[in-house]
Amino acid sequence: MNGRSDSVEIISPNNVLANAMLRSIDMVRPRLQATNPDRVAFCVGTQINGAPHLGTSLVQTAAFLLAKQTKRAFGVDTVVRFGALDNAPYDIRLDPETHHAYQTTYFHALGADGVDDLLGKYYRGMFDSLADATGVDYEIETYTAQQTDPAFRHEFLATLGWLDQIRWPLAPSHGQVHLRLPCPECGWAEKRAERTRLQRTGSGGADFTAVCTDHGDYDIAVTADTGAYLDLATLYRNLVKERMAARDHVTLSVMVKGGDWAYGCQLVDEAFAQLPGPVPPPRIFTPMVLTDTGAKLSKSLIREGKVAPPPGTHPWMLDVTEWPGSIDDYVDAMVWLVGKMLADPKHLYRSYTTQELDRIMTARPATTTGVRAREMNLYRRYFDLVASGRKTIEVRVQYPNLRNLKVGDHIRFVCGRDDALTQVRRVARYSSFEEMLDSEGPARVNPDSPREQQLANIRRIYGPEKEALGVLAIEIELLDHAV
Repeated sequence: MNGRSDSVEIISPNNVLANAMLRSIDMVRPRLQATNPDRVAFCVGTQINGAPHLGTSLVQTAAFLLAKQTKRAFGVDTVVRFGALDNAPYDIRLDPETHHAYQTTYFHALGADGVDDLLGKYYRGMFDSLADATGVDYEIETYTAQQTDPAFRHEFLATLGWLDQIRWPLAPSHGQVHLRLPCPECGWAEKRAERTRLQRTGSGGADFTAVCTDHGDYDIAVTADTGAYLDLATLYRNLVKERMAARDHVTLSVMVKGGDWAYGCQLVDEAFAQLPGPVPPPRIFTPMVLTDTGAKLSKSLIREGKVAPPPGTHPWMLDVTEWPGSIDDYVDAMVWLVGKMLADPKHLYRSYTTQELDRIMTARPATTTGVRAREMNLYRRYFDLVASGRKTIEVRVQYPNLRNLKVGDHIRFVCGRDDALTQVRRVARYSSFEEMLDSEGPARVNPDSPREQQLANIRRIYGPEKEALGVLAIEIELLDHAV
């Protein structure tokens, strides 16, 4: 067990939201009670436009910890879904004659391989480490992939019939929705879509006209299965994404966003109200990181020399790759910090200055008597077998967060308030559960159950689509347990 002593104190005032609940995770309870989903997906999106900063890490870490706590508190399967917003502007230029601004996205500039390289450079390592630390699996989907999904495009096309109603919530100052449809020849699009026009909408699709600074006027047909790229501006994208998620009656999507999104979601909700159909999904807003003036910490303003770094700012707060240690060290620090915030709703539903975060992180206990272990949840009957040392093979499928599992790693098996620490002695990979049982022997997986019963039980937990990922047999040695 982790024996670290933690006396760091956070003092937070009460607020309306925090006063309504005992635990931060209770924010998801109303929709869980109402819908009884099979799974809960904690969804977080980030622009893929360079090294992330502390605010981004807070949101991502909160998503994993909320997923972990939801699984424990409500007994429902959870996952983190990371939306990689590769439609972020890579370059912007002005038309020399009309002075209209044009932009090209990271996807159009770098291609799928270039975007994947950025994900590997800045995010996958942290997500793998967060998955190890919390026992929560994750999925990554780029915006480019999402906008090709027929369900996403159907949802978008459905909103066009109500464009006169939703354009004011999405663009309150002028009603001009930023719907960018990049030129099919060069991939550039008018940034504010001033000259993009909807010509026709109806069953089957919609037709648009737009203007390219290099190639002149062009026509774009959008249907559920055409290749026309939909570069929706932030509010419009979130409206379509959240409406699509709200229609899923199997998986409950919980949107995890930075605190500054609390303002923007007012407009998304106004657009929801103009449309028939689902209500917005539940959202959880994480603390904003503030300067000493009360403004949101902005690395771009600091980089441009418009403001000085506020008191307490460390280089890693602006660029997490500057953390003086390994990715695992950084993740452990974030898990500790966000865990402190989640411990009390008053600590979560507030903001923190860089100076206060510096105080908290400086006081963080520097050593631990425990070990860094992946967490895995087990049903009671299997946990008791592990805790007694009788179960020496744990069976899993090859989720992304387990691809780096190796001999010597530690796994902490958890059941309710009980846990058992083990060490990995061997990892074997198989194509099916039958092959695994034939090779490993049923008695090592569950000494109290015959082979055919084990096979049926495993397949009740993991459906065919999960078995197709590949099967892992993890040989474990019990180190200690606490019950």
